[in-house]
Amino acid sequence: MKSPEYVATVTRIYRKYLNLALSNNPYIVEESDKKALLQVFNRGMSSSGHLDNEPNKNLVFKEKPNNMGLFLGNVQSYNKNRGLLTVKLREPIQIGDTISLENETGSYTISELMENDKNILETSIGQVVTIGRMKGNISCNDKIYKMSSKELSSFAKNSYQKENRKIPLNCKVTVKKGLPISIHITPANSIKLYRNLNIQYELNVLPIDAKNKPLEKETIRNQISKTASTPYHFKHIKIDLDDNVFISKLSSLNELRRKSLEQVQDYAISHCFRNCSEEPSTTNNLYPMKDNILSNMRNYVKNDKDFAKMQSVKISVLLNYINLNFDYSKLSHEIDNIYIPLKFFVNKKYEKILKVLSKNFDTYIYMPTIIRGNYKNLFFANAESSVKKYEIRGFVISNICNIKLLNDLFTDLDKYFKLVTNYTFNVSNSHTVLTLKRLGISRFTLSPELDKSTIHSLCDYNYLQKELIVYGRIPLLNMNYCLLR
Repeated sequence: MKSPEYVATVTRIYRKYLNLALSNNPYIVEESDKKALLQVFNRGMSSSGHLDNEPNKNLVFKEKPNNMGLFLGNVQSYNKNRGLLTVKLREPIQIGDTISLENETGSYTISELMENDKNILETSIGQVVTIGRMKGNISCNDKIYKMSSKELSSFAKNSYQKENRKIPLNCKVTVKKGLPISIHITPANSIKLYRNLNIQYELNVLPIDAKNKPLEKETIRNQISKTASTPYHFKHIKIDLDDNVFISKLSSLNELRRKSLEQVQDYAISHCFRNCSEEPSTTNNLYPMKDNILSNMRNYVKNDKDFAKMQSVKISVLLNYINLNFDYSKLSHEIDNIYIPLKFFVNKKYEKILKVLSKNFDTYIYMPTIIRGNYKNLFFANAESSVKKYEIRGFVISNICNIKLLNDLFTDLDKYFKLVTNYTFNVSNSHTVLTLKRLGISRFTLSPELDKSTIHSLCDYNYLQKELIVYGRIPLLNMNYCLLR
């Protein structure tokens, strides 16, 4: 969703500092690189995100929802009739740059720059200049932003136009009288994906006897070589051409090249998939590992009688709110599991209710999505006592760090407690399910963001128990920022 210039600038600068970090040289970030990144796209500089313990008041940039560029200065004077705007520059500008003003929705390309009524092409910081041909909702003191730099854009464009890596191929083009023209493409590289490439394509165009100028090999070579808009280029082109033949339309050679390269790309796409590079451990003989990860699941389920017990539907209820005036002993006994947020276990006024719930149902402590330093201390101080005080069956964990947290507190964690992963784990494939199994998870919650086909595929394999949220309000987002304030 970003421009090629943005991608070129960001990758160039990030690569530069990745290399610098891997070198023995001092890690110093140049201001010019910071400004280049801010120039190609920014929403109000940057912030510390969610990394600080204090609420981040600068997380959301309130002034503009889109790219704001660099602050250029304020309008010092504006001649509406002549369209002349004066500004003291905080950033250099030149003809061809684009700017925007705070009360205007669009942007302007600078086509006229003046200093003391004399036309100039470029400027420097601190210079007072007049920008011409400016019409719109403009007033004194309006903020002006430099939206793009012609120099930076040109530099970025040149970089990606020159750096264009292509996959080399070999081909043989056959043009013989009375036979359809054809091309045979094979790899000219050592890339594993193309190792068995063997594309034969023919076009129903029959060469005829030439009346004037016969077709030449160089003409064929020129047409077949035009691969600019594709990820390929022909390293070697072999041509089998009859003497004194002619093709009515040279565009047929273009079509031959285009259609055959489409087949090459289709071949690559159909053979492009990723295998899990690291085989899961066979610790505790949880399952036999073979070549296919999904067939392992089938075999495991087939051979494990315990999975027969998992076929009945069970109901879990999360109590985001506990009513002190409600008699929770009256809760339906059709409920199997009760999830109670950690915050209720640290408040003494809920003790009676928690004892009733933990006695009547399999009760789990529901961990918050984010645990900061102060909350971590609260957890350590109360989790162990809560487990002793109430009949706790397990924990609903909301991120993978919770496993470490619980392991630090309880020895033989998975021996005494069941662990359920919350929907925030975003489980979407069988590889993740296998990893969760190895980590001691007993069931996972399907993410409400999954599409129907992904849910079906995850439900096809009973390798781990799973839950689906069927009723209740789901948080839109978790953030370290107070929207109201």
